[in-house]
Amino acid sequence: MLRVGIAGVGFMGMIHFLCYRKVAGVKVAALCEKEEKRLAGDWRGIKGNFGPTGTMMDLSGIATYCELDEMLANPAIEVVDICLPPALHCPVALAALAAGKHVFCEKPIALKPADANKMVAAAKRAGKQLLVGHVLPFFPEYSFAHQAISGGKYGRLLGAQLKRIISDPLWLPDFYNPDRVGGPLLDLHVHDAHFIRLVCGMPAAVSSRGRMRGKVVEFVQTQFLFDDPGLVVGAMSGALAQQGRSFTNAFEIYLERATLLFDFSVLADQPVVNMPLTVLDDKGKVQRPKLPLGDPLAGFVNELKEVVRSIRTGKPSPILGGELARDAVLLCQKQTQSVVSGRPARCA
Repeated sequence: MLRVGIAGVGFMGMIHFLCYRKVAGVKVAALCEKEEKRLAGDWRGIKGNFGPTGTMMDLSGIATYCELDEMLANPAIEVVDICLPPALHCPVALAALAAGKHVFCEKPIALKPADANKMVAAAKRAGKQLLVGHVLPFFPEYSFAHQAISGGKYGRLLGAQLKRIISDPLWLPDFYNPDRVGGPLLDLHVHDAHFIRLVCGMPAAVSSRGRMRGKVVEFVQTQFLFDDPGLVVGAMSGALAQQGRSFTNAFEIYLERATLLFDFSVLADQPVVNMPLTVLDDKGKVQRPKLPLGDPLAGFVNELKEVVRSIRTGKPSPILGGELARDAVLLCQKQTQSVVSGRPARCA
């Protein structure tokens, strides 16, 4: 049984806690949190933009700590699951790796590529795995697209257009702070940056146009420039004053023998599937693949199954690896550079 200690009992810490219960071969053995009432099981103040809200939790049999060092000193803990604000990801991961623990860290891996590199190097020195919670490829529509691209079912990838936009998160005071959260690119667009890096490889450069809010990009449109000029990939992301549409994400993915379509929004707090996953093949057929339905946490459960598989087998995940997560942060940094300079930014 793989024993996990979760650092940070906020919304994502709660989601991970609930999802571990649905994964065989793993147990949450410890929690580390500064708020004493949460360590006592009162999670009623926890809520997010999807999934369940917090409630009273039975934490019997689970060790609780106010200080990270105390949890790291517990020899029974094999994996530290970091669900803390992004600014803390690097120092906490370095401490956990130095203590001989595997690390599963929520995205983004860090606020800066240099810190991500420190984390990757520390994992190699410790002989432990560093896995990063880029859950997007585990959601059904994106999993289908990933498998279709990597498996070559519809031929070579020709290009893609991705979209991920939120309403202005007025309730998050640090959202636009480059030293705490990092703004829409690192909180939101990093999902699509990771997916692009996963299925396309690393672009040679990015060309971005957008608006700044202070030192971070508020909204951006980017063309990802690859050495293969026939690979045409773009993305749109950011925050808008559109409070009636709190979230939307979509893709069009162009393959030699098919186009994959998907478009989802949250309008007036209600989920709306504008375009269910659809395959337009080169024979004129329109297909709607059958996907798993219902549980909004299923993607996180599948992500955690991959974490357990990776650590148990010693075979690093091709999706959740630290290097891939670092490259996603680098792509966000380069897009900011391009917006500020008005010129393409090299990624190599």
